[in-house]
Amino acid sequence: MTYAKEFFDLQLQFAGRVSELGAIPLQTTLLDFTNLYVRFVGDRKFDGNSPVWTAYLAGMVRETDLCDWTYRFYRQRPHRIRPASVVETFGCFSYAIEHPDRIRLHFHNADEGRYGPLSEERSAARLSELTSLVNHVRSQHRTVRQVAGVSWLYNLPAYRRLFPECYVATAKVAANRFRNMPLWGQFLNRHGHIRKDAVALFTRRLNGQTSMDELAQCFPLQPLSVVASIEAFHEFYA
Repeated sequence: MTYAKEFFDLQLQFAGRVSELGAIPLQTTLLDFTNLYVRFVGDRKFDGNSPVWTAYLAGMVRETDLCDWTYRFYRQRPHRIRPASVVETFGCFSYAIEHPDRIRLHFHNADEGRYGPLSEERSAARLSELTSLVNHVRSQHRTVRQVAGVSWLYNLPAYRRLFPECYVATAKVAANRFRNMPLWGQFLNRHGHIRKDAVALFTRRLNGQTSMDELAQCFPLQPLSVVASIEAFHEFYA
């Protein structure tokens, strides 16, 4: 999926405002307060000396329109759907090994049907995918004891209903996620276009921001961190 230009414009707007509020170089806020590095480079190392990242920054010097340059640079890069750390994928869900005893869930829209991936009509398909994922982990990674996740999606009842109650009950705000899609993904719909209502609220809050304090409160939804035992998942899907 190719994301819309407005998604990148929004991040540039945020980075520019943070640069003003904190008297921080724009190059720094682009690295630390946007998802651009991940979209361009593809890893989560956030290496400011990465050849791909330095090429992007070099282009900023010669280009007059930063928004246009950013989107052209993005379109030239491979569009990775999932993190490189992902082990296996089951439909819209995948997992990575976070620790020998813990996996981390990831979600991406791989459902191209007429209904949204989290719609009532597609909930059975999502539950089937999660059931297969959990069974696979229990058979292939016997040391795994926990399942964890971080996403803005845990704010949505349509997403929470796919998981054990004890899992979503542990939800707490995951701070300092400015670099990650678990925060920025809330501005995209399932087709990769921006969600105008969310963007309007974000922009209004950002324009009213007068300091570096509580920058995360500009975002309509906060990313939530959750964790539960893999046995709780097994019992729930069984």
